[in-house]
Amino acid sequence: MSRRVVRQSKFRHVFGQAAKADQTYEDIRVSKVTWDSSFCAVNPKFLAIIVEAGGGGAFIVLPLAKTGRVDKNYPLVTGHTAPVLDIDWCPHNDNVIASASDDTTIMVWQIPDYTPVRNITEPIITLEGHSKRVGVLSWHPTARNVLLSAGGDNVIIIWNVGTGEVLLSLDDLHPDIIHSVCWNSNGSLLATTCKDKTLRIIDPRKSQVVANNFEEPVALQEMDTSNGVLLPFYDPDSSIVYLCGKGDSSIRYFEITDEPPFVHYLNTFSSKEPQRGMGFMPKRGLDVSKCEIARFYKLHERKCEPIIMTVPRKSDLFQDDLYPDTPGPEAALEADEWLSGQDAEPVLISLRDGYVPPKHRELRVTKRNILDARPPSGPRRSQSASDTPLSQHTLETLLEEIKTLRERVQAQEQRITALENMLCELVDGTD
Repeated sequence: MSRRVVRQSKFRHVFGQAAKADQTYEDIRVSKVTWDSSFCAVNPKFLAIIVEAGGGGAFIVLPLAKTGRVDKNYPLVTGHTAPVLDIDWCPHNDNVIASASDDTTIMVWQIPDYTPVRNITEPIITLEGHSKRVGVLSWHPTARNVLLSAGGDNVIIIWNVGTGEVLLSLDDLHPDIIHSVCWNSNGSLLATTCKDKTLRIIDPRKSQVVANNFEEPVALQEMDTSNGVLLPFYDPDSSIVYLCGKGDSSIRYFEITDEPPFVHYLNTFSSKEPQRGMGFMPKRGLDVSKCEIARFYKLHERKCEPIIMTVPRKSDLFQDDLYPDTPGPEAALEADEWLSGQDAEPVLISLRDGYVPPKHRELRVTKRNILDARPPSGPRRSQSASDTPLSQHTLETLLEEIKTLRERVQAQEQRITALENMLCELVDGTD
């Protein structure tokens, strides 16, 4: 008599559970734009959701602890002149988020630790380079201030947000609209999907496709028969992939292994209402004391509901096997180092004692000073003796005025930073 052998896995009994009613975020007018992004981005400090907004595009940013009913006058992040299509938190600064819009621009925003009293309308920087809508954003996993954008112009642009410069423009690798882009773990390669139904592996610094033959899959798994957009989330620490369908009401999750059949179905979390979008918390934002291995933020029509994935364990001790060291908030490379060809794995941190997000860190943009550029070589306009002293005097006056203005701006920046620090201390004192 034969017995069925059950595959051994510590994730075989992972179960999902919706948060209690008082832990949800209510009265949020989630965007109705028909776009394939997740409409939601979350990190250990904040929850950001693309919302309906008249006269342009906007998203709302809430501190994670601000659950319950959201005031209809709660400040928004506004600035785009058309709907926001995608948002993404910087992995190396929990106070910095990028937004992409139908208005062809990308904006990068600094979110304060305190709740602002009015809408945030001034981005740190606006990135302009696409000729059509920008629908995909993805920060580099290990290089500081490196941001990728993809647009309806079939172009991928990689930016240095710290200077506002274009590092790379990949404009001849896709014949149609780019649906999604994903970095590998050290940011040396990209995977893209395109409307031409082709998956490409790209080396961005060589501007070439390095792998494109995916006709024979390693494993084939039918997920569902609906025609909705699938939002996949992969956790490399546990080798679990979670599949959330837009318009679907379930999350299916699978364990990936190195041996056949490679893909192992674990379970399905189901609920009554379909999801409009989904956010996925980075591992450092989870509650390790409760054996939480994933947390989703499910968007309904007018609310956001956390869904927690847990491995059942009896012990209250830290579970080393569930929580290997995971990517932390420190960058491993600078933008110019990555551009020059260097690669580095993420800087890892331990979750043994939990993770406490660092205080507000400001992103400063350093644009090149046009006065530092040398004048172009070539024939120069001849100057008469009468206008030479005047030009010299004018130049000295302008330089003196620039110096005075620069000193005034630096003094104001120091004053603003001091006031923000005082406000953060007051907020911390009232928590």
